[in-house]
Amino acid sequence: MNEEYGARTLRRADWKRRASRFFGQWGVFFRGFVEHPRMVGSIIPSSDYTIEAMLAPVDWQRCEVFVEYGPGVGTFCQPVLDRLRRDGALIVIDTNPLYIDYLKRTIRDSRFHAVLGSAADVEDIVAAHGHGSADYVLSGLPFSTLPDGVGPVIASATHRVLREGGAFMVYQFSARARDFMARHFRRIDAGFEWRNVPPCRLFWGWKE
Repeated sequence: MNEEYGARTLRRADWKRRASRFFGQWGVFFRGFVEHPRMVGSIIPSSDYTIEAMLAPVDWQRCEVFVEYGPGVGTFCQPVLDRLRRDGALIVIDTNPLYIDYLKRTIRDSRFHAVLGSAADVEDIVAAHGHGSADYVLSGLPFSTLPDGVGPVIASATHRVLREGGAFMVYQFSARARDFMARHFRRIDAGFEWRNVPPCRLFWGWKE
């Protein structure tokens, strides 16, 4: 009887930990959206379908440096780390200290680096971590609501920091991001994921 009671107690404690982690993450994400709605693309994190679709084209064997703009509460971070080489690096950049603090507290991986800063400074940030270029750059930043002039600067800096054969990977709810990408990337593959709230457009700009 005592063993059965102990097992039930452990299950309840585990459920509480999982629930706390889940709602804690959503609470942080929602707070970030309320405080900076123009810098957060959606009130709901990306779906698993969007994550799988966005990461599908990545050649993980050749991926040494993966960069993400606007990681939020880390929806893409663990899926990327699960696929990334043991000697690889995941550098995430966000202007919101709430998100950066949360990520530093919750992701314990020597390959993971959370940076409080602007995606426009990606070249300096990548160099500061000892790398000359990035293999892939993922962005969920809402290009349609960024301050004037910021989108083109980010797109330009991203093209420069990528190695040849690398890709700028963007998921958006509007097609405006493609306009910024098209000035630098001649080949842009496109997709659409309706199993997301709301449904989103997917773009992969390849540096050739």
